Amino acid sequence: MPGFVLQVAPIPSDLAPDRKPPVVRVGFTVSRKVGNAVARNRVRRRLREIAGMVIPGEARPDLDYVLVGRQAALVRDFGALRQELQEALKRLKALAVATP
Repeated sequence: MPGFVLQVAPIPSDLAPDRKPPVVRVGFTVSRKVGNAVARNRVRRRLREIAGMVIPGEARPDLDYVLVGRQAALVRDFGALRQELQEALKRLKALAVATP
């Protein structure tokens, strides 16, 4: 996605039995290539906000997630970032199965 890269990994087997109810773990990273500390923190805050809105309700709880911020996240529309996160989850088959 233009504003970030989403990485997904299964929860390590040594952690899985201890976690009830499932807690979704999300990590954030932004490199110096994005800009100075102010710019990196702004990208991190924006990613943290969209992750808080999307991941708890739509992502699979048996996976760990890492959002890697890109420079485009500084100027990208917030609604577009949110849609891109939903699209990235869909592409990675990390959407939670809806229960009827």
